[in-house]
Amino acid sequence: MTHPPRKFVDRRDAGRQLADVLTKYNHSDPLILALPRGGVPVAVEIAKALRAPLELLLVRKIGAPRYPEFGIGAVVDGSDPQFVYNEEAMRAVDPPAGYVEAESQRQLAEIERRREIYRGGRPPTPTEGRTVIVVDDGIATGGTVKAALKALRKTGAGRIILAVPVAPSGVLKELEAEADEVICLQIPDPFRAVGLHYIDFDQTSDEEVIRLLGEAEAWI
Repeated sequence: MTHPPRKFVDRRDAGRQLADVLTKYNHSDPLILALPRGGVPVAVEIAKALRAPLELLLVRKIGAPRYPEFGIGAVVDGSDPQFVYNEEAMRAVDPPAGYVEAESQRQLAEIERRREIYRGGRPPTPTEGRTVIVVDDGIATGGTVKAALKALRKTGAGRIILAVPVAPSGVLKELEAEADEVICLQIPDPFRAVGLHYIDFDQTSDEEVIRLLGEAEAWI
């Protein structure tokens, strides 16, 4: 008889379980990068356990003309914002001249707006040469996380660790090429949805993100 994977109580419970696996990075001066909003409650527990700074990794998809849900690239926030483009998707869509540049700048402006909300406009912490641990509450398709990892590599991050509570095996295999280490607590087969692996998977609000970032500053 097979048994379904045990569910996480909530995102913070998942974070505590991940923190237990990440204790080996206690002395690496890591920087914890959370993908908002759902990744923040997970990441705050990791940052607390490792006594590490917590920052946000803001990513915005660049959608195709007339089909914004079809991603042809992404903008990733940082001290030097990075633009990551999917060349295969770009060739398939063949966007009109000037579209990609205009849409990239529009999404970068949205990142700036969100950083103002969450961090009061404070500039991102540089990642060059640092061990960074990228955290989300789970992965389904992996597009956003893949763009984030590619962008971090371009910034010169010293070591990139991806840490998530749950994800499908096929996506994890793809992401292993983008990170130095991938840590995932549950790899269900078949995979249906991230939320099915939590008892409490209520949406994380902007207010909670701001509160948790403030909480994280207390132990640095």
